[in-house]
Amino acid sequence: MTHTETWSLPQMLLGELEQEGQTTRRVLQRVPEGKLGWRPHPRSSSLGQLALHVAIIPSLGMHVLGPDVLEAPEFVQPEARTAAELIPTLEESLVLARRFLSELTPERAEAMWRLMSAGRELMAAPRVTMIRTLMFNHWYHHRGSLMVYLRLLDVPLPAVYGPTADEKAFG
Repeated sequence: MTHTETWSLPQMLLGELEQEGQTTRRVLQRVPEGKLGWRPHPRSSSLGQLALHVAIIPSLGMHVLGPDVLEAPEFVQPEARTAAELIPTLEESLVLARRFLSELTPERAEAMWRLMSAGRELMAAPRVTMIRTLMFNHWYHHRGSLMVYLRLLDVPLPAVYGPTADEKAFG
């Protein structure tokens, strides 16, 4: 694409999804098998819960932001049984995210999305705002937390937006 061509919203979001998917894959590959139950604090998620959450977040577009109105679900944080399930879960989540973003029309992006609980509106915003918030920003926030967990476990960190103390070049 040349600098004179314009990108559509789905193209921009899909490009970001692909780049961040590669980065997330590198981080999830570092999750140590024998530490999935580890928590940095009693009120914190376990490593297995956090890592699985990071793998699942891209699919929130399809599952959470697909309908115009969502009844607030009961949130239960599942835990990965094995580190080996993290990458396949991420790949499956990325497939759903790609489908959701590829089918996003300008009208659908601008339409209001609502989160409800027992008939009460908890949140309302244009769908594109929630895509930024729930799919992307939420993903980066939890991936950053996962990096802190890995550092506390003395696991070498991969490069994300720049080199780390452990990896001097982009992966």
